[in-house]
Amino acid sequence: MIVSLSVSNFRSFSSEETFSLTASNRLFGSHDSHAVPIPDSDQKVLRAGVIYGANGAGKSNLFKALRYVKSVALSRRKKGSGTGREPFRLGGTTDEPSSFDLQFIVGGKLYRFGFKTDDQRISEEWLAQVIDKREKLLYERITDLDGKVTVDATGLNGSNDKLTALATIGGPQNQSFLATVNVTLETSDYGEQLGEVLNWFKQGLKLIGPGSSFGRLGHYFANNPGCAEFASSFLKSVSTGVDHLEVSKKEITEEDLRSLLPEGLVSQVLKDVQEEEDGTALVKLSEGNELFIERTAENHYYRITIRSAHESLKGDIVPFDLDEESDGTRRLLNLMPALHTLHTSGTVYVIDEIDRSMHPNLVREYLDFFLQSCSDCRAQIIVTTHESNLLDLELLRRDEIWFAEKDQGSATRLYSLTDFKVRTDLDIRKHYLQGRFGAVPFLGDINRLRDGERQTT
Repeated sequence: MIVSLSVSNFRSFSSEETFSLTASNRLFGSHDSHAVPIPDSDQKVLRAGVIYGANGAGKSNLFKALRYVKSVALSRRKKGSGTGREPFRLGGTTDEPSSFDLQFIVGGKLYRFGFKTDDQRISEEWLAQVIDKREKLLYERITDLDGKVTVDATGLNGSNDKLTALATIGGPQNQSFLATVNVTLETSDYGEQLGEVLNWFKQGLKLIGPGSSFGRLGHYFANNPGCAEFASSFLKSVSTGVDHLEVSKKEITEEDLRSLLPEGLVSQVLKDVQEEEDGTALVKLSEGNELFIERTAENHYYRITIRSAHESLKGDIVPFDLDEESDGTRRLLNLMPALHTLHTSGTVYVIDEIDRSMHPNLVREYLDFFLQSCSDCRAQIIVTTHESNLLDLELLRRDEIWFAEKDQGSATRLYSLTDFKVRTDLDIRKHYLQGRFGAVPFLGDINRLRDGERQTT
């Protein structure tokens, strides 16, 4: 679970802004089931966060900041390719370092991972375990102006010879030490703490953009038939017209594979499956149509298909390709794993523009299902949205509602509804749309433009 994210000098963020899901002690008795204890602490963390803001206010840049942190934590960077950071460009701070600090819970521990970076190098990096407001530094990495990387990993428990040697070498200046461990060592060499952290970034943090899908959806459904059944029932219950889903996984030959893909892509996929840590690779042919390859003594190839079945007036079942379904139905389908895994995982789902192509009532039902289905789950959902129907204190706590707004310098500021004194019976949606809490478009220029058009006609 994410406890907080602080970011500065990145895209629309200039000075440091913090998004925090630490539950407010002042809201005791308000949806108490929405908060679970933070390990080694007397505080709690919220299971949901909803971020509002006008178009261009920067709420999606918080999503992109998390995506960048995940990339830095895991990905190899080519020598001389820089760090890929995107500094704030409207305040004369492009030469200053960008800073990221993420606190998250995994394995019953609270960790803090962060770094400072310019265009060419990660100048500072740290990983610590937070215990009762004190920090136990696991490793610290410094890069000097000449590009020399120094790593102090004495805080890592049970470091083996390979990890110790890697810390001595340090790694590339534009690549985090955590990513260097990930792309260099075997999983068995990580040790418990780095293993927990890396697995959380790989499997426990799911980032779903407005136009993106849930990665290997077909593969997931084929290997988790219970989730496919759950998705079928949910889609039917919310009147999408889908009666049920039909998921098939059929083994094919290499000849079949080559007939479906260009030769150059086949070669790349077969190379990827040899290099991937889990020994698998996937090619998405279309929505609900995937090719899956497993590395074994002899590679195995599968074609996975998801089709939606509708019932005709005569009672016949008519299958449709997912490409024939509405954008909203496909969007909802890709969000189903988040609801199905509530009881079995502590996954964090961060969904940018959850309301994209989905009806307001459906968005509310989705979020309400997530929050009500499991009172003590460690799964967490964070969304950006324009959907004002979620602004309801019967659905959300005040500390779960956040706003993003640009200041006079065009920099994003983040703040919570708890910064305002509001009655528990206040119509939050009405007052938000009236501009009481900010984070709404200012339409003065539009009105002047309209008046100008009237004068010229």
